[in-house]
Amino acid sequence: MSADPKARAEVRRGWLLSAPALVLLAVGATGPLFIMLVYSFLEPGQYGNVEWVLSFKAWFNVIMQRDIFEGTLTFADAHLSIFWRSVKLALLTTLFAFLTGFPTAWFIATRSPGLRTGLLFLITIPFWTNLLIRTFAINQIIRNEGFLNTFLLWTGVIGQPIVMLYTDFAVFVGMTYVYLPLMVLPLFAAIDRFDMRLLQAGYDLYASRWQLLRHVIVPIVKPGIISGSILVFIPALGAYVTPRILGGGRNMMIGNFIELQFGQGRNWPLGAALSVVLLVIVSCALIVYTRFATGGEDKSHD
Repeated sequence: MSADPKARAEVRRGWLLSAPALVLLAVGATGPLFIMLVYSFLEPGQYGNVEWVLSFKAWFNVIMQRDIFEGTLTFADAHLSIFWRSVKLALLTTLFAFLTGFPTAWFIATRSPGLRTGLLFLITIPFWTNLLIRTFAINQIIRNEGFLNTFLLWTGVIGQPIVMLYTDFAVFVGMTYVYLPLMVLPLFAAIDRFDMRLLQAGYDLYASRWQLLRHVIVPIVKPGIISGSILVFIPALGAYVTPRILGGGRNMMIGNFIELQFGQGRNWPLGAALSVVLLVIVSCALIVYTRFATGGEDKSHD
């Protein structure tokens, strides 16, 4: 019985120590999200902002739209197209980042300690530069008069510049370049702990390389694969700078569309509703990540 007061005191002390962080989290993270949720149920103001009148119009406009001349209801094809483009490009970015990041991480993890440190240093160098500058660098490479087209024209491979800028391809290339280190580093951490003797044991049992990859390597480094995928997918889904510079106004993603509603569109409730929808998609991705990660740990314990 005497231990209970001490335990309660320890719990209270723990809550007191974590109180500043909890307050900061509530004010800096939960607070803005709550404001967005409230704004999504209000009427848009005439010159931006909101009018404090309860309305579900913003949520209705996320999926449906009314013709201004005939008054007929149709699906908001533009909104759905932007959501689909965002999810599609985020998934493609994640997939290609994995396909290029896994061999890179494996190569780094199997080098000598000194060389490994130098290679990891090179992987982290892009983080030293502002995202805007890195995106403009990609712009200079793939634009019509950029380095890539100039080189191909000089070598005679093409007769006229290939139009790559302001396309989904440009956004995909830019996001893959920007977020590739976020895939490589978790994969490296997982591969670095991999026991290479398992590969020799697999070869002794006449397993092919594909069988080793599928049944030995991938299950063991699965936590790194999932961590890297979620680190790439979530920021790629809500990317703003890269689609804005490389995609232009014709290849808008959900982040650009939300900014447009708070800016030129002056429809804050619709922008808030779209933000909440984006939050729901990200939450679903995190739930899937948690389930896969937990499932992988349970199977490993079994």
